[in-house]
Amino acid sequence: MATITFGGLATGLDTTSLISELMAVERQPLKLLENDKTWLNSRLVAFQQFDAKLNSFLSKIGGLGSTEEIQAKQATLSAEGFFTAGAETDAAVANYQIEVVSLAQVQKAVSQGYADKSAQEFGTGTLTLTVGENDPVAIEISAENNSLQGIADAINAAGAGVSAAIINDGTVSPYRLVLTGENVAASYALDASGLSGGSYDAPALVTTQAATQAHIRVDNVDIYADGNTLDEAIPGVTLDLLKAEAGTTTRLEITNQSSSLLQNMKDFVSGYNGVISFISSQTKSTDSSSGGVLGADSGLSVVKRRLQNLLTERIDTGGSFSALSQLGLKTAKDGTLTLDEEAFSKAVQENLPDVEKLLAGDGETQGIASRFQDYLEGMTSSVDGFLKGRTTSINANIKRIDSRIERMEMRLEKRQSNLEKQFNALETLVSSLNATGDYLSQQLESINNMWAWNQK
Repeated sequence: MATITFGGLATGLDTTSLISELMAVERQPLKLLENDKTWLNSRLVAFQQFDAKLNSFLSKIGGLGSTEEIQAKQATLSAEGFFTAGAETDAAVANYQIEVVSLAQVQKAVSQGYADKSAQEFGTGTLTLTVGENDPVAIEISAENNSLQGIADAINAAGAGVSAAIINDGTVSPYRLVLTGENVAASYALDASGLSGGSYDAPALVTTQAATQAHIRVDNVDIYADGNTLDEAIPGVTLDLLKAEAGTTTRLEITNQSSSLLQNMKDFVSGYNGVISFISSQTKSTDSSSGGVLGADSGLSVVKRRLQNLLTERIDTGGSFSALSQLGLKTAKDGTLTLDEEAFSKAVQENLPDVEKLLAGDGETQGIASRFQDYLEGMTSSVDGFLKGRTTSINANIKRIDSRIERMEMRLEKRQSNLEKQFNALETLVSSLNATGDYLSQQLESINNMWAWNQK
């Protein structure tokens, strides 16, 4: 039940304002707790931003710590349209002249046209289908399947290496039997002389496309294949043939993907600088308004020192490079990195194997990029990483503050209720005293009046 206040009717005091001012003083500790909670939440957001920086850096390291990506090759063609080329890591750096003489294709043949594909008007007996050097396959045609559709179905059911279909060419006798071989290296023949009777002539096939192997010349060496994808013509290179044009050559150049590796190193520098710049912005000031809400956290300094140590660490892999500085990396005064792209590209072009050893390791000694990757994976772990530990601690503190705020709100609510009761009691008392005073004044006035009358 709410307390009813009279707002100083009896005392003339502004009790509502007095209570409000008294409670404002009482709420000062509560405001301090709320400020602490806001500060903790700001730190949590900042830690999340820091974790995002670490994750971003981690995502940009993979290419430098991967032997496959460092050794990646690039295939460049002097002309498009004849074939595409993909190079594996084991492809040799070299140039080739390639001529596509012919594409691999299967044999296709088509019969004369018929008016009705379902009419059972063909003769009965045996069709003989011979594919390549295989034994002939006998296909029985009876009174139950002696239609054009029945013959196509029987050929498909034989599984001889030829598929049959029926097309409609839109003429008076539109239905034609089309046979397609399954193997580019094998031609086929259909002998229909074994059919007798019927009103429809037996299918007579005309070859519209001959079966041929793919034929290319690599540096004037003839190479044949049963498909248009060749992965052994050039070791480590896959060719997908698109168009044949005898006499026309295309130059294929296999090179190291130095441009890709350069971009990976630029990404590494960008990721590293993002982390270092964030730490610097936090440690310049502990004033949250200037963005330094994490300035008092020693963990950031630990991370910074560890990254700097990894950056300057020298490792012995038996190669000619033992430090990142030898690849064109330099540290600026503010702790960020710069990259001499010319020096890096030169190192890659002249000594890629040793660059690989320094960055990815040699199988026995871990490379620098791999060490960065391991450290950052640990720092960003969702189980026991940097953010996980800080989040657990901050949430625990926020929970304790919330509990204290809740208890304090209950106490303040009771305090305000007591003040309202006390002032109400005061108003009631003063009102009662005023009433008593008025009564006494009236009695005195009455006595005075009686005394005055008696004197007359």
